Amino acid sequence: MSRNVSDYVVEMLVEAGVKRIYAVTGDSLNPVNDAVRRDGRIQWIHVRHEEAGAYAASMEAELNGIGCCMGSSGPGHVHLVNGLYDANRSGNPVIAIASTIFTEKLGLDNFQETRPEYLFQDCSKYVFMANTPKQAMNGLQTAIQHAISQKGVAVLGLPGDVASADIEEVYSAGKNFYSEPRVIPSEAHLKELANLINSHEKVMLYCGHGCRYAVDEVMQLAEKLQSPLGYSFRGKIFFERDDNPFAVGLNGLLGNKSGFEAMHKADVLVMLGTDFPYSEFLPEKCKIVQIDTKPERLGRRAKVDYGYCGDIKSTITELLPMVDKKSNTDFLDTMRSMHQELVEKYDSYVKEKGSDANIHPEYVAYLIDKIASDDAIFTVDTGMSAVWAARYLKAGKNRYLTGSFNHGSMANAMPMAMGAGLSHPDRQVIAFCGDGGISMLLGDLMTISQYKIPVKIIIFNNRTLGMVKLEMRVQGYMDWQTDMVNPDFVKLAESMNIAAWEAKEPKDVEQALRDGFNHQGPAVISIFTDPEALAMPPTIKLEQVIGFTNSMGKLMMNGKTAEIIETAKSDLKYLKELF
Repeated sequence: MSRNVSDYVVEMLVEAGVKRIYAVTGDSLNPVNDAVRRDGRIQWIHVRHEEAGAYAASMEAELNGIGCCMGSSGPGHVHLVNGLYDANRSGNPVIAIASTIFTEKLGLDNFQETRPEYLFQDCSKYVFMANTPKQAMNGLQTAIQHAISQKGVAVLGLPGDVASADIEEVYSAGKNFYSEPRVIPSEAHLKELANLINSHEKVMLYCGHGCRYAVDEVMQLAEKLQSPLGYSFRGKIFFERDDNPFAVGLNGLLGNKSGFEAMHKADVLVMLGTDFPYSEFLPEKCKIVQIDTKPERLGRRAKVDYGYCGDIKSTITELLPMVDKKSNTDFLDTMRSMHQELVEKYDSYVKEKGSDANIHPEYVAYLIDKIASDDAIFTVDTGMSAVWAARYLKAGKNRYLTGSFNHGSMANAMPMAMGAGLSHPDRQVIAFCGDGGISMLLGDLMTISQYKIPVKIIIFNNRTLGMVKLEMRVQGYMDWQTDMVNPDFVKLAESMNIAAWEAKEPKDVEQALRDGFNHQGPAVISIFTDPEALAMPPTIKLEQVIGFTNSMGKLMMNGKTAEIIETAKSDLKYLKELF
């Protein structure tokens, strides 16, 4: 029996390791859909929105090494874009098939026409528009290789007539798509780095997601150097544990004082596997070392004095015998003491718990950390829910945490949890969702319901866009149009055949979480948190204080006495965070 292009597309995806395709079928995508059905080795996940499909594929790629999503014709392409931006910036190998109208109609401004080679250019490592069957096969082969080797998105534009065209048997690279090179700096560079570390007393390690497979090696280095160990948000889940004697916390927008101070008071800062984006939080006076597998990242955020290309595990393995063991612990002890003070401060929010319909989100995050399994996978929305995850979630034996940490998009946590839940049904998957984020892609709760994905959706129901509210206050604006009128999330979930719980009082939170976590299928847990629970970054800036003063001044000029009183109450809370 003759085989068409779509049959070979499926064959190549299977050989590359794709287990699922996230897509909304129709029109030009139907030939691929039919090939998937006939082949039977790939699961088709019918998402309600292509953006959710792209996020789910991205999460699957982050956990398993490759993911796949598809969109048909123009609108389907555009819907994919936001999730693909996130995947590409996160370094997740995602194959996106953008099926298009027939080739004879291209370039004539036809119905649902887009130009994939232009549309996806900025959110992919590779994009190619196939106009013949042979081009489609060569293009997909190259796309898979680009996605895996360059760690990002690769897009194949596939017209419907090409997808259904017959073609002779084609060759696929199969398992040869994957290679695991050992990348280390030269011996001369390693000696240079060792000499730098040996000649300075106060060394700090700052670790990112690139340390994911080098946790033991990093800990050995920290012990040998008696160095404070800080981490980015993507790196914290590997190192932030109660029994880590070197941990000093995060730096950055969601960071804390000890992580910031350790970095700025070090003689040498060693950045390991992190493309930390907040350059304003990085020091300028100490010596900075950066090690990354991608040399183009070296020095683009900070004044890097020594930049080396290497994977963290291999590089530290070679470096360890070259560095001297340090005995002075003064720097480490000082930073650890400061970190412990911050931990106690965070614990004070947990002890107070909050009041009716104004539950402290810190208390919620603390309980989730205590109740969740040791190998839980956490996904977090962008916004205030990410702050609580940053402050309270800790490493377990094999926990994992991720979010839209590079792209910074709302609505990512729930669809990411879909990808994690489908690819790892044996692990607990917990999504930290803001009410603003979950509202954007509510329809895909039906995808979770339809495929019975056993994810636990926590909704921090604070009835406001909390992070935006904080931004506006800091910049001197009134927080206008940030309030939200939400649906009854419990009734909404139950209408979709998803079990749901609600907590409006602090005493109900723990039981609601335990009930949801113990439920065998998907669960939604809506918790009414305090809309005024907003957290400031760890550095004090004059313009932040001025911003609060300006917002008060605008109210006074308009004679709005009641609003002045309410604003003053909340601003005092924010200023307390600052100082």
